[in-house]
Amino acid sequence: MNESDPVKYRKYRDSDIETARSLWAQLTAAHRTIYDDPGIGGDDPGSFFDTHLQKVGADNIWVADMNGQVVGLMGLEVEGDELTIEPLIVDSEWRGRGIGEGFMNLAVREARARNASYLNVSPVARNTAAIRFFHINGMMNVGHVELFMDMKAKRWKDGLRLHGLDFNY
Repeated sequence: MNESDPVKYRKYRDSDIETARSLWAQLTAAHRTIYDDPGIGGDDPGSFFDTHLQKVGADNIWVADMNGQVVGLMGLEVEGDELTIEPLIVDSEWRGRGIGEGFMNLAVREARARNASYLNVSPVARNTAAIRFFHINGMMNVGHVELFMDMKAKRWKDGLRLHGLDFNY
């Protein structure tokens, strides 16, 4: 595959299942790394794509196709007039080449076409690269914050400030 081949964004097909599972496993591996928790996603993290597919339906999943090879995946969860991007994954070998931005443009077009009031995304707090990516791509409003106590005393990072308050993440 040539790096200059154009990316085509298309609806998910049943034949994309193994690549989709592999991309989901890559996302899980990233979460395992940033949280230093090898148990995230269980023994077969790619299989969680199947659950997601059943939840959102194939009509709400797109892939980035480069000359017949799927290099990215994006899903939209629909709840009333809100759309939530879940997930947005670009194969680690293809990041930094505009594929994620193409997915963002697709998500915005879908949100407008569906007359959505909101287009949401909920990256995990430690995924600073994802947070930066979404911020650069127009996700600049904070609508929900989840606060909790860790009853198992796992290791958390400090340095997050919100409304003048210090939090761990």
